[in-house]
Amino acid sequence: MNDASRRTRAIAAAVLAAACAGTRAAPPVPSATAPLKATVSHWWTSGGESAAIRQFADAFNAAGGQWIDQAVAGAEQSRASTINRIVGGNAPVAAQFNTSRQFRDIVDQGLLNNVDEVAARGNWDRILPQTIIDVIRINGHYYAAPVDIHMPAWFFYSKKAFAQAKIKDEPRTWEEFIAALDKLKAAGLIPLAFGGQVWQEKIVFDAVFAQLGGPELFLKIYRDRDVKAVASPAFRNVLVAFRQLRAYTDPGAPGRNWNDATALVVSNRAGVQIMGDWAKGEFSAAGQVAGRDFGCFPGFGPKAPYIVAGDAFVFPKTAKPNVVRAQKLLATVMTAPGPQAAFSARKGSIPIRPDVDLSQLDMCARMGIAIMQDKSRQLPNAEMLVEPDLNGALQDVLTNYWNRKQTPEQAQAAFAQAMKDNTW
Repeated sequence: MNDASRRTRAIAAAVLAAACAGTRAAPPVPSATAPLKATVSHWWTSGGESAAIRQFADAFNAAGGQWIDQAVAGAEQSRASTINRIVGGNAPVAAQFNTSRQFRDIVDQGLLNNVDEVAARGNWDRILPQTIIDVIRINGHYYAAPVDIHMPAWFFYSKKAFAQAKIKDEPRTWEEFIAALDKLKAAGLIPLAFGGQVWQEKIVFDAVFAQLGGPELFLKIYRDRDVKAVASPAFRNVLVAFRQLRAYTDPGAPGRNWNDATALVVSNRAGVQIMGDWAKGEFSAAGQVAGRDFGCFPGFGPKAPYIVAGDAFVFPKTAKPNVVRAQKLLATVMTAPGPQAAFSARKGSIPIRPDVDLSQLDMCARMGIAIMQDKSRQLPNAEMLVEPDLNGALQDVLTNYWNRKQTPEQAQAAFAQAMKDNTW
């Protein structure tokens, strides 16, 4: 169990104890005509992210609410802040988590309100992809409002950099991709814009895993915890290919933020970045247009797996009528067609629902929406399949392999051991 997971569980237990011990005096209830105030905690602080979250804020305010923005830089820091605020009796009205198993513990501790009423009104059972429903509906209740679908394994490239390196076509195979990186390197460019942070290393690894290992091996390992599959030659090949990419990064990669890596592609100093489609928000903020200034492809070949991930907002437990009303209004607004389209156009994601105006969305988003219609290509993100403890342990294994002189066999053994140690 990693330190972040230990903290989350300890804090959740403390919250439950505090709830049993008593409650604080409720503040005065505002008048019926006053706007419904909602403190909203999230980690969207980059240029593109800030422009996106404003779409929800504006829509909430227009619907009779008062959005009080509380951004905390860094996803893990933001989630820890939410838990700490629950402990301190000052919980936000809504808080961001990834569409994953990250909030399962606080659901189990009884610390969240459900939004079943909003889900029923919005026909979530019918319109949401099953991969999303499987994460946010727990024991028959909806405990989160999904706000986007992200695919964390897109390949973004600079059109100018490709032209400078005399690369005419998008790579259609892994071999063609490596050949393109070699050409970018020969042209004096940074071939692969990379952020050497643990979570970014895991994103790139999973992109390689999905493309080269295929969905069957991906699910055998992450969903089924098949230790024999970890020891297989196929998984070894994935590890070898993953570390092959290290030779195409630059000396400034360690510790680099994801949006700073994106900026290298935006400025044409780097050729390619493997990153979630939220990176498009940075291209948009810089005035760049998909298909004109930068290109995108979700993998190699017409049947490449499409990893499904995303973000959702949870609603800390409360019985205060106006807070509950604010929570329901937030969940309604965030999942409505208009705000969904406006948000995704700036965030780089695709909407959670199919009945939105696609005119605001770029070619990459439209490509993603078309792919999502083919359920056979949908592949759940690893964080939808494994508990946070195991995900953190596997991240540690991969960052050690990426940054140290380990053999693929050593990484396989460490990966298998992490699975054994963190499987409940």
